[in-house]
Amino acid sequence: MDTSNVTLITGASSGAGRQTAVHLSRTRRLILHGRDPGRLLETRDRCERPDDHLIWNLDLRDSAAIEGSLLALMRDQGLAIEGFVHSAGALKIEPLRLVGRDSVREIMDINFMAAVEILRLLVRPKINGKHLRGVIFISSTASRFGARGFGVYCASKGALDALMRAAAVELAPQVRVNSVLPGATRSAMTASMLRDTELKERIESHYPLGIGDPADIAFAVEFLLSDKARWVTGQELVVDGGRTVNITA
Repeated sequence: MDTSNVTLITGASSGAGRQTAVHLSRTRRLILHGRDPGRLLETRDRCERPDDHLIWNLDLRDSAAIEGSLLALMRDQGLAIEGFVHSAGALKIEPLRLVGRDSVREIMDINFMAAVEILRLLVRPKINGKHLRGVIFISSTASRFGARGFGVYCASKGALDALMRAAAVELAPQVRVNSVLPGATRSAMTASMLRDTELKERIESHYPLGIGDPADIAFAVEFLLSDKARWVTGQELVVDGGRTVNITA
């Protein structure tokens, strides 16, 4: 393992981001991003060879700070980033009549703009050479379907998938870019919904394979970053336990 080549995972402090970090740490050196230093250290402690992995603590709501902060980390540590997994995400369930500009800005900054800011930095030859090889956006099946109160969240994930397709064309053949579209998984983001027994049972009834775990997303990310997916780019890989093909729901 080349310790100067790393994979960056945003949102690594919980959920799919944390599980992806633990999974990928077996074969890769990582930059673990999040805005809670304590939870990031917990993630690193769960990884293989914890001392090999770096912490990047930044609030992605401050999109103007992303470039300078990441650039400083790369230069200080002599890093080249070969893989980028954007797992950071924000969700607020609000009817459109109540959505405010600040709420829209926060969700778009974390779910979409952060991916733009990081990706445009990593494809600059003077900064990252030609090291970048694989990019995975953790999107959502909400990018394809609508739900009450999810308007801004759906829009942010739709924008992320549109960026993925355009980047896949623009950056080929050097870089492969894909999205993973999870359905409902057990995570901090869905914890409040799944605590409601009636709602949980209704959700589970729509999933032929049941509600997923963060590990199910990590396995998909591992595949798309690997050479086994060397001829796969510009794709939306749905990992949802069959929810989106269940027309009886």
